[in-house]
Amino acid sequence: MHVTRKRHLVLVGNGMAGARLLEELLERGASDQFEITVFGDEPYGNYNRIMLSHVLAGEDGEESIYLNEIGWYAENGIELRSGVRVVDVDLPAREVVDATGARTGYDVLVIATGSSPHFPPMDGLRREDGSLLPGVSGFRSLDETRAMLEEARSGHHERAVVIGGGLLGLEAAKGLQNHGLDVTVIHSPQHLMNQQLDADAGAVLRRSIEEAGISVVTGARTTGLTACTEKGRVSGVVLKDGRTFPADMVVVTAGIRPTTDVGLRAGLVVERGIVVDDQMRCVEQPVGSQVYALGECAQHRGETYGLVAPLWEQATVLADVLSGADPDAAYHGSRTSTKLKVAGVDVASIGQSGPVHPEDEHVVFSDVRRGLYQSVVVRDGRLVGATLLGDTRKSAALQQVFDRGLPLPEQRVELLFDLGATAEGSVEDLADDAQVCNCNGVTKGDIRSAVAGGCSSVRGVMDATRAGKGCGSCKDVVGTLVEHAVAAGGGALTEDPSVHWYVPGVPLRKDELVAAIREQHLTSVSAVFAALAPGGTEDAKSKMGLTSLLRTLWPTEFVDERDARFINDRVHANIQRDGTFSVVPQMKGGVTTPDQLRRIADVAEKYGVGMLKVTGGQRIDMLGVTKEDLPKVWADLDMPSGYAYGKSMRTVKTCVGTDYCRFGLGDSTALGIAIEERFQGIETPAKLKLGVVGCPRNCAEAYVKDVGVVAIGGGKWEVYVGGAAGASVRKGDLLATVDSPEAVIALTGRFIQFYRTWGNWLERTYDFVPRLSIERLRLVLVEDSDGMCEQLDAEIDAACAAYRDPWKERDAPDAPGRFSAPALPLLPLPVVPGRPMGAPGGTPREQLPVEVVMPNREALMAGAQQ
Repeated sequence: MHVTRKRHLVLVGNGMAGARLLEELLERGASDQFEITVFGDEPYGNYNRIMLSHVLAGEDGEESIYLNEIGWYAENGIELRSGVRVVDVDLPAREVVDATGARTGYDVLVIATGSSPHFPPMDGLRREDGSLLPGVSGFRSLDETRAMLEEARSGHHERAVVIGGGLLGLEAAKGLQNHGLDVTVIHSPQHLMNQQLDADAGAVLRRSIEEAGISVVTGARTTGLTACTEKGRVSGVVLKDGRTFPADMVVVTAGIRPTTDVGLRAGLVVERGIVVDDQMRCVEQPVGSQVYALGECAQHRGETYGLVAPLWEQATVLADVLSGADPDAAYHGSRTSTKLKVAGVDVASIGQSGPVHPEDEHVVFSDVRRGLYQSVVVRDGRLVGATLLGDTRKSAALQQVFDRGLPLPEQRVELLFDLGATAEGSVEDLADDAQVCNCNGVTKGDIRSAVAGGCSSVRGVMDATRAGKGCGSCKDVVGTLVEHAVAAGGGALTEDPSVHWYVPGVPLRKDELVAAIREQHLTSVSAVFAALAPGGTEDAKSKMGLTSLLRTLWPTEFVDERDARFINDRVHANIQRDGTFSVVPQMKGGVTTPDQLRRIADVAEKYGVGMLKVTGGQRIDMLGVTKEDLPKVWADLDMPSGYAYGKSMRTVKTCVGTDYCRFGLGDSTALGIAIEERFQGIETPAKLKLGVVGCPRNCAEAYVKDVGVVAIGGGKWEVYVGGAAGASVRKGDLLATVDSPEAVIALTGRFIQFYRTWGNWLERTYDFVPRLSIERLRLVLVEDSDGMCEQLDAEIDAACAAYRDPWKERDAPDAPGRFSAPALPLLPLPVVPGRPMGAPGGTPREQLPVEVVMPNREALMAGAQQ
């Protein structure tokens, strides 16, 4: 009898994501298909990290947080190698290498290594052997929690300092206080939980924390730790402004970073996390390999997730794929929905905006005269998308149907006009003790009580109960509950006006903000805060947006304040995960010269550049430059900045055009260079990527650029706007067809300036164009219906005339010490013998072929060298 050999599945990582995958696989009968081996760094079974704060506070014992005890693995035929770290993966041999040097073969490999606590650079943080100074701890693992508990209960310590005022830091502070310690929380941003709360909510939270007896210091960065010479352990912390705080214990909760070392050493594609596709398969792996990643270490469509719900969804998809239960299962990222007012019109969008598959049902109601548009998308009997414009009263009910997978009426149109009990009753059917927010333990009854206590807005209820302040996946359900509770009490749901503010720290819409800045002639970020922010209070999250806006309004008068910029803009380079920087010199239209290539090669060798990478924008990226070397690299390159780090016009991608291509209908290369020379460095609400192609074959992907130009023959060019080819994919809308390169440049400048004037901060053109509609843009920019074209042309002229190459700052930095040291500690990766770091699949970096194809025209060469 023929016996089918079981495949060997190796799981690297025994955290919550990995263990959930095991459970999902077992439910699908995968134990009949796989022999499973699990490697876990920690010598335990799987436990709920979210509950560690309860253990620290003494509210729960360790036994209560275990999800799967060690015995569970054996009971289910799973080999658990607890306390064994995997250090490398040999992709060609299909083997993992652990810290003992042992090699374990696999047929299928899943990497679920999670994340690690981030320790900011601080003097005295580590001893000479690299270990943390005694008395200093992170708050990520059971061992760390045990050690903190032991010290807190010892009776030998009086004072503790928690560095980081996010959710985890505040929970650590409360836990330590429960054991009698005097606790101080030191937080670098201006208000607590800045990732989840705005400044006002943070201020309320701070009062509550301080009233509970915990000291709070915000807007203060810890730069060093002091140690007791006699005891050899931490004795205090030192802030950047010179203040010191005594401490017998220090807990660092300054965020997490995906743990990607195994992926990096294996040669997998790693950005912020290990890059995966929709089936959680690692991208660009060798043919025939079956390597997957999920959880906090994985990056999907540009996003990494530190929340539980997305991890559960990823595990479900991967279990379907691996077990064969659904080979076509796909993870599409976190569900998104939005409800806002756009130019005075109410808009709500849930899930998909339109049908994707032929069998999708698409129900649409449109009343152009009244400004109404409503649609729903149904697939396999489930609501997968809804769009409401002009009337969003059904959004909460539709959100419930979408989130909960509620049954749908036979007449799909009833979703728009008569939901009946299908969704309207679903909220009322929940019991008061039903938990709505799993992260913070908030029930439906808690939300009803907050509304009864006077809260009439979703934001107010969230601040009062903390519902939605954890992973955020329950926010839409919370909104529906608030709406029903307010209506049941005879009131009306109020809208938090801050959703319409241009930046969170100034309570004005963009048009109001622009008018006030012009009227009061405010030319600096600090002046805007002083004149327009409540109490003149500065808000760190608002500074970058205000800087961009002021540069747009005052191209020659803007007063630059460097603390109003992100690190990338302060040092004119893109910071990387290890604290080094990426340098991308400008190559107009993607055209370069032998001299430029020699200079890049010489500079790369001189400064030990870690990697040279040809980018998707036809540029060369020099990765791994230290901050102190940046000015010297710029000087030796003697090339302008390529603005790969800024919210600005970045690149113009071109095809070969007419001189060499037999299909070329227009000189795309020369036009692309002219456009890049014209608009180089122009600040915009979000980054701009442009493309010019010499024919509709679209070799430079102009149709999916923020601005794309296509030659169509007869001297004519089509100009498209609002395209995208990243996490969002959208073909641009045709703005106009023009009859000369000069007309292309004029219309491009007019669109860019209009976008600069009316685009929201961080709003990409692929959102901006649909928001205003291409019809409206044609009226304003092509037909001049509002009589503003002349003004737009003059404003973009002034902005272009004010251009200064930021890399010239190498001659006179704006601040002493600007480039004196790395921004973050460098984290060198251990080198595996025989495999250079960063080389895909173990291929030595010097053997990776790089080919640059270059039109050999003197005029273009001259233009590229200028």
